Amino acid sequence: MSREPATHIYKTVGDCQIKADVYRPPAGSALVPVLVYIHGGCLMYGSRKSIDPRQLELYLQAGYAVISIDYRLAPETKLPAIIEDLQDAFRWIAEAGPGLCNADPQRLAVVGHSAGGYLAQMAGCMAQPRPRAIVSFYGYGDIIGDWYSKPDPFYCQQPAVSLEGSEWHRGGPKTAELYEGRGKGGLYLYCRQHGLWPLAVGGVDPAAEPSFFTPYCPVQNISSDYPPTLLLHGDVDTDVPYAQSVLMAAALSQHRVRHELITMTGLGHGFDGKMDDAPVKEAFDKVLAFLDEYL
Repeated sequence: MSREPATHIYKTVGDCQIKADVYRPPAGSALVPVLVYIHGGCLMYGSRKSIDPRQLELYLQAGYAVISIDYRLAPETKLPAIIEDLQDAFRWIAEAGPGLCNADPQRLAVVGHSAGGYLAQMAGCMAQPRPRAIVSFYGYGDIIGDWYSKPDPFYCQQPAVSLEGSEWHRGGPKTAELYEGRGKGGLYLYCRQHGLWPLAVGGVDPAAEPSFFTPYCPVQNISSDYPPTLLLHGDVDTDVPYAQSVLMAAALSQHRVRHELITMTGLGHGFDGKMDDAPVKEAFDKVLAFLDEYL
């Protein structure tokens, strides 16, 4: 089923308008719980429009309003400002949500994929209102581990990208929709081949200033009041290591936070693109049950 959202500008920085797409559930007058959807793309590309329409329909039919947000992208925008966008989006939803789509800001959860999963985890540390529940698909809680700050064996098997080929210094618009099809795949590949992703998104070398990244590593900022969390991760993921969700689950256990790690055996990054596969259908049944429990 095709769904046309209402698009709103939730924040303006200079000449950059940062937008959110609001999808209303089937008609009704009562306030409804809201899902904040955060797209992936290594914090460098992707947009609010990338939400899978089949997944969107599941959430809407379950009675949720869905608000898919953009945020400014690296390397043009660095990590602190990206997190500010996340915080401002939640603040805007709390203030405007009831008038936008009958959203109940007291019943808010966040769903994210990959880098969006990372930002969903960050929302549990830094967003207000704090989400009641977090769903992280192949997200990550440690952004300066060896997997991101050293050359990656999987990506090093691919043709080498030069600094010039990466277009690191080219610059560009601050949100993905303005790129008009020009992606940053070369930049990401260059970063993974040289272990430079933290520098690209943070503007700081983690080897020289690791403490700069501490506030931006969810696994280091969990407390006993962190929201209930559902982690989904394929155990043969070649982009974000499965170990990232294992580490997050261990930290949640240490602080006695309610959580579950769903291991997608034999599946890799973006496994949820195969919505017709039985394991993926079963996983989404668990996602909906988890959201229903906490919202």
